[in-house]
Amino acid sequence: MPPTLSQLQFGRLRCLRAKLLKRYKHQPLVSCLAALYSCQWRRYEGNCTQPGDCCCNKLEGASFALLVAAFCVTLVFLYFWGQAENDYNDFDWFNFGNLGFWFPWSVVLLVIAAGFFTYITVLMLLAVCLLSEGQKLHLHWSHKVGILLSLTFSVVATAVLSDLWGNEWTTLLLSFQITAPYLHLGGVLLMTTLAWPIALHFFRMNSRVRRCLIMGVYLTILATVYLVPLGLYSPCIKKKGTLGPAPALIGHRGAPMLAPENTLMSFEKAVEAGSDGLETDVTISFDGVPFLMHDRTLRRTTNVHKVFPNRTDTPAAMFTWAELESLDAGTWFLSHNPFGTVGSLGAKDQQQAGNQSVCSLQAYLQLAGQTDKLVIFDLYRPPRGHPYRDTWIQRTLEVVQNESSINSSQVLWLPSDLRALVQEMDPELQQTSGSRLPLEELHTEHIVKLNLHYSSMSPELISDYAAVNITTNLYVISQPWLYSLAWCNGVHSVTTNAPQLLSTMSSPLFLMSPDEYNLMWILTDLLSLVLILIIFIFHW
Repeated sequence: MPPTLSQLQFGRLRCLRAKLLKRYKHQPLVSCLAALYSCQWRRYEGNCTQPGDCCCNKLEGASFALLVAAFCVTLVFLYFWGQAENDYNDFDWFNFGNLGFWFPWSVVLLVIAAGFFTYITVLMLLAVCLLSEGQKLHLHWSHKVGILLSLTFSVVATAVLSDLWGNEWTTLLLSFQITAPYLHLGGVLLMTTLAWPIALHFFRMNSRVRRCLIMGVYLTILATVYLVPLGLYSPCIKKKGTLGPAPALIGHRGAPMLAPENTLMSFEKAVEAGSDGLETDVTISFDGVPFLMHDRTLRRTTNVHKVFPNRTDTPAAMFTWAELESLDAGTWFLSHNPFGTVGSLGAKDQQQAGNQSVCSLQAYLQLAGQTDKLVIFDLYRPPRGHPYRDTWIQRTLEVVQNESSINSSQVLWLPSDLRALVQEMDPELQQTSGSRLPLEELHTEHIVKLNLHYSSMSPELISDYAAVNITTNLYVISQPWLYSLAWCNGVHSVTTNAPQLLSTMSSPLFLMSPDEYNLMWILTDLLSLVLILIIFIFHW
């Protein structure tokens, strides 16, 4: 009986597929990939899987499973630490306080994580390419050691950082509100690419159990990736015309990427960069002069170890103002380069930075008064034995009211001690709370602004307080993606280390209407599904 038209067409399709799958033209490339994976240049010659064969033996299967696990773990750690960049400076100074010397540990950790991930990714690509060519896998023992080392490093680093720096997981969750749409696209692309080797080996297997297992796992992951947007929330997916104004910028200790923190130069740079406010930390000297210093001691940001070598660990408040004025508060910035930005400064700025001294509260307030900027500061109570231990609030108020040109309405008063007395002495101060309190208590204490860590960010919190005329400031936000998220959430202001960077942003990094996002999501999934069906039909 002569063949039917459909049989002829099917036969032609099989011939076309056979021609497309001929490998003799790129056998040198396959041999090269195999050699990189196995470290043996002749091992793979003619070593293809036959119909019914598995792609590898049990040991190599376990090695491949370990490779996949290492890929996932190193990816998670690299993403985790990459998104933590906003807090690298805090991490490095935390280590400085414990180790006693400065080193950019955060960047080193990022480079190591990126190196391990790159290595594992290359092995994954080699394995996928070999599987796509129907080759058997033989991973060299040195690569197996490398995989174990990468996996161990990522697991240990994640555990240690989770213990010491657990708040960064909140940062990770917040980042998904910006990156999730892009991660979804990447996940769909990856699953679509994996369809080729999976389909190839699926149709070469004789075991139904293996076929069901491989397809069950693949389809489960594929369906999960397709449906991820159903559980996605991002405040930056909003209707057009509903985005509010950009959050105002408050320079955290000035502009610490451009000048030594808490120096007059740093605040001048923050003003030049377009900051709407200036943030600092206030301590009172032994003879009653309020000055700017974040740390309990002078060790980190001055040359106290040279001028007063026997008082390195003495509290900063136990020095007189004359002693404080004799210290160099700028050279450390040039030598440590805490943000890696010193090289971008001109020779004049570097010279000026090296000549900075400890700044007084009076000079700080005078600058803010002259430039019409808001100020907010933490006020540290002096230690026991200090002459102003019990009158530190009153002494600070004297400087605000009588020794500077700033208006009280420009001061966001953050210290919670003796708040009722402060309100009575100067009602024009903008009372600011550093913690989330019940609304009744906030009104009782005349609170008009909240100063919260950025991990507290949520549109519900912002809108609930805004409804009772309480604005919100979040600290410390220095990365554009985090600033974008604050912008979409309706935050009123943010404290930042990078006013010179954030002031240039004209819109959030990610902003899309719900209709536009749904269209992108559906089209991406449909296109992926069509390509996967074509790949499976082709191999069938």
